[in-house]
Amino acid sequence: MIVTKHISIDKDCVEKLKPQLEKHNGNFSAAIREIIDRNGKSFFPDNSSAIDNSLFNWMLTEVEGTLIPDNVLDELIDPMLINSIRKLENCLNCRFRDLEWNINIEFKYDNDTFPSGMLLEIRGEFKKIRTVARILSQYLVKNSLEKIPLEIMSVFNFNECIKVELARSTKKEAVNSLLTFFGGMDEVIRGIKSRPDFWKAIVKRHLLSNYNMVTVHRNFFEDLLSNNIPLGEISIENLAKKPIQEIPLKEMLSLIKEVYETSRVIDKVDIDNDNLIIFHSYRSNEAIEKIKKTLVLLLEANGHLFDPKTTANMIVLTHRPDVGIKVNEIVDNLIVSKTSFDQELLMFMTFLEGLKNIPDITLSFTALGRKIGTSLMHEYEKENGIKNWDLETFKTVFEIINSRIHTESEWKLEGKNLLYTVRKCHIATDGNKFDKCICQTSREAFKGALNYAFGNMAQLEINKLISHGDKLCEVVIRLN
Repeated sequence: MIVTKHISIDKDCVEKLKPQLEKHNGNFSAAIREIIDRNGKSFFPDNSSAIDNSLFNWMLTEVEGTLIPDNVLDELIDPMLINSIRKLENCLNCRFRDLEWNINIEFKYDNDTFPSGMLLEIRGEFKKIRTVARILSQYLVKNSLEKIPLEIMSVFNFNECIKVELARSTKKEAVNSLLTFFGGMDEVIRGIKSRPDFWKAIVKRHLLSNYNMVTVHRNFFEDLLSNNIPLGEISIENLAKKPIQEIPLKEMLSLIKEVYETSRVIDKVDIDNDNLIIFHSYRSNEAIEKIKKTLVLLLEANGHLFDPKTTANMIVLTHRPDVGIKVNEIVDNLIVSKTSFDQELLMFMTFLEGLKNIPDITLSFTALGRKIGTSLMHEYEKENGIKNWDLETFKTVFEIINSRIHTESEWKLEGKNLLYTVRKCHIATDGNKFDKCICQTSREAFKGALNYAFGNMAQLEINKLISHGDKLCEVVIRLN
């Protein structure tokens, strides 16, 4: 049943009705009906007197960093208003004027329908305008995705004004910008709500231990149990959302700080330009050495070489770009050149000989060994059409290598175990003088080759080393 009534309203009320009138093509009755339908569905309580002011301010503070569910956002602001920024601005100002929030919203844009950029200015009480800025930014990003995505480029906070700058971008960057500027706690809160019992227990344990709990990826823990060097690259790649080789160094250092500090594996990480200073409270030298090797190998996997030094409670990692450039240059030449296996091996021997003339030899140079060991195996595999590696094939390759570099060795194959003995090494020994660095570089080449051929399937056990004072080197390769 339709009831007809005659009402009188003044000019100010008519002005407030303009957005609804424009939306309904001047149909006054439809505009009034929409206002009545929306009664009780405003952004927030109708006015500050509907709720205690201190409680209201606390609520605004507590929702900081969280986003509104999409279905709720659609009820708050009509998604169709995105088609006209002018109408959206008028509607929002009328809404907040009715709510007596004492705020003003202004849009600056170059096109009413398809803006290439936009500046949103909100003036008023800080807690209120901060909340409104978050909601409006979410509205603009969400409803622009199917047209021309708008990315939040910057947010400037003043005492009584917030400015949000948006520009055309991709869907991915637009969504990421919303999380960066306004949704910092959104994923955290959703995660806690999805498994509250789990997170309550985790938080309680960290509090009871005064944050001495360690939380690491299962693969990291498995490597520890297996006495392997755990890199922790999975956690870093998950955060970066890209392979570890593609992460820029500065971002990589920041990710190491975040992952290792929050997991509590170490106490603190300081970044000094491209260097890392690791603070820890470990007492075992073996544990400290494992942490040091973990970080060096992790950074090496990222494509950068670092020199490690340890003190009682610190590990200092110094970036060596000079070494890294030289190593990468040699390895790149090996990979892209059309040289034969013998020529690559000759380059490796020449490089080892060159190390004898370099006064400042660091552990970073030995990283070249692993890379060239990998490259040698790849070249041999390609030239000989090898599809699958076994211990017999691996033995054959190194018999060839040892004959070229004049190393006297013996091999004994027993099932899945291969005993490798080096009786005399002419590379590391010049007369009676033994070069420990060249020996280590050569050993790393062997490890790189072994890893290329068998990956995690092979375990290397060291029985004797000339560098440790033994008369010969003896290792056992065991296949799982």
